[in-house]
Amino acid sequence: MKVKCVLCDQINTIDDDSMQAKRLRNRPIHTYMCDACYVRIEEKTNMRLATGNFHLYRDKKTEDEW
Repeated sequence: MKVKCVLCDQINTIDDDSMQAKRLRNRPIHTYMCDACYVRIEEKTNMRLATGNFHLYRDKKTEDEW
């Protein structure tokens, strides 16, 4: 399956039977990002987290009594 990175427009080929290919086919909200872009975003996010001025707003998890 040919896929195109949403950030750098690089065209890659992934296995048709992979889980990622299935997600891209069945759910149009999912987008493909190449490994280089994924690593770059991860590094920059970790650098911003280290400064202390960047906050990820995640849902607060509540513990269930059961």
